[in-house]
Amino acid sequence: MFKHILVPTDGSSLSEGTVSRAVTFAREAGARITFFYAQPDFPMPIYGEGALIDPTTPEQFAKSAAAEAQGILAKAKAVADAEGVVAATDTVVNEVPYEAIIDAADRHGCDLIFMASHGRRGIAGLLLGSETQKVLTHSKTPVLVYR
Repeated sequence: MFKHILVPTDGSSLSEGTVSRAVTFAREAGARITFFYAQPDFPMPIYGEGALIDPTTPEQFAKSAAAEAQGILAKAKAVADAEGVVAATDTVVNEVPYEAIIDAADRHGCDLIFMASHGRRGIAGLLLGSETQKVLTHSKTPVLVYR
């Protein structure tokens, strides 16, 4: 039924469980997986009285975010490799994760997005609406939500 599954991951414990379940699902369906991570962009500092100055440069931030992404994606791919599921990884810098997820599914020709019910956004996710909800609302690709 499904041939190519996009699995967004953020490294949270729920996301790690979702990776494991997505790999099992893909193995049973005979599908391949693309694991995806949306890297944050450099946060704009606030200047003026009382502003906290972060000594991190945009280059340092980008390097750190890329390293984090590669670590999370390598861990996810290792799960797929151990189960004999063909898997690739992809990451982009985008401050709007749901848009990056939908774009990645389109770019890779995925026919299913398999994602966790929520990530590590915590209370902000509850107040602002989760990325999963936004993907469900805006994606033309079917979405399977794992909880």
